[in-house]
Amino acid sequence: MKIYTKTGDKGTTSLVYGSRVPKNDPLVEAYGTCDEANSLIGMALSHLKMEFYEGKEQFEAVFHEIQTILFHVGAELATPHGKEVKWKLEEAYISKLEEWIDLYDGDVPALANFILPGGHPGGAALHVARTTVRRAERAAISIGEDVPKLVLAYLNRLSDFLFVAARWINQRLGAVEKGLHSS
Repeated sequence: MKIYTKTGDKGTTSLVYGSRVPKNDPLVEAYGTCDEANSLIGMALSHLKMEFYEGKEQFEAVFHEIQTILFHVGAELATPHGKEVKWKLEEAYISKLEEWIDLYDGDVPALANFILPGGHPGGAALHVARTTVRRAERAAISIGEDVPKLVLAYLNRLSDFLFVAARWINQRLGAVEKGLHSS
């Protein structure tokens, strides 16, 4: 199978089941932003590959699951309204994110004020992934009533998890969180 098909040369792309839409269609924007967030998570993990810290194996396993689910969330967004979704998001995936949020948040100091994104390159990349997931959520909302409610809930919870994960990895690797300065 060739990577290039030339079918998108005129500004359209295929959704699941083959219907063609403009590349700036809200569905494409939503699932494309999920793909972008997934790539940023991959970049964050690549920054952490050579690091050694307690809980690394579990952290990587959590993110493998998250990246897999996020890929499927994108596929769900790429499925036209009225068509059968081959893989459906389940409430259990959202509950799992909440469990992970509680687990990792319980392992970092409580926030006293807002913090600036940054720290270790892996933590900073998780912050970028978080803001990209927020953009995916906004893009999904722009689809309207056709967007599955669990997709919105998953994206919302995922951005919360990425915030906590960025804090957790920064704390594990000794990166100082910087708070806002008073003006």
